[in-house]
Order: sequence, then structure tokens, then C-alpha cells
Amino acid sequence: MHLTLRPAGATDAERVRELMLQLGYDVPADQIAQRLAGRGCEREVFVAENEAGVVAWAGVCIRDDFIGGRYAEIEGFVVDATTRGAGIGARLLDAVEAWARSQHCDTLRVRSNVIRDRAHTFYERHGYSKVKAQFSFRKPL
Repeated sequence: MHLTLRPAGATDAERVRELMLQLGYDVPADQIAQRLAGRGCEREVFVAENEAGVVAWAGVCIRDDFIGGRYAEIEGFVVDATTRGAGIGARLLDAVEAWARSQHCDTLRVRSNVIRDRAHTFYERHGYSKVKAQFSFRKPL
């Protein structure tokens, strides 16, 4: 299978939205396009494209926080349900890791919902370790 990995563009917004929906995130395509257009040098969004079109995407950014210092974090990672298990996720993860190294990060972090057992197995198979479990709180402002 031919697979191309590339930075996402505004024309990918609708397909990125469709893939987000597979994980339960409903973000309008126009907002995704705006976020893609507004990303700076400390954020990248990659898509994986085969003969059928875009089949996966991953977003990664640089964090520089008081406790953790400088590191990269995966903000989102989705492989189309119809193509999971074909090695697309591994290739996309390699691209994300290479980008993080190019940004002088020596750590890449990812958070995954506790219900996503298959994702946990994927990350562990690629050398990631579970560090902790925690609650996430939110307050609308």
C-alpha cells in the first residue's frame, strides 16, 4: 500500500473532522481549518494519505511547562477504523517522533482515554510507558 505522510492543510479539514468523529469529538470543519491555518512553529498536524485519501491524522505540539520543562505532546491521533492494523498508525507515529526530535525534544507524551484499550496497547508496543492515571477537570469560562 502506498502511503504519503504530509502536513495537513486547510483542504483536509473536513476529512480530519470525520476522523475526529470516530472518537467522539465533534469539531466543525471551519474551526479545524482555522486551527490548521493558525498553527505556529511549535505545532504540527500530519495526515496519512493512501489511494483512498486521508486515512489518519496526528497533531503534536511543544509544551514548555514549569514542572516538565520542554517536551512534545500528541494532541490527537486517529486512524480510520477501516484501516486500523495496517501499519498506518506506526508510520504516522514515526513522523510525529521525528518532528519532535527536530524540535529538540527528548520526550514525547500522549494522553489516552481510559476506555481506549487498543490505543494503550498500540502505544506500549511502540515503547511508551504508562506514567500515571489522573482525573481531568474542566470549567467553562
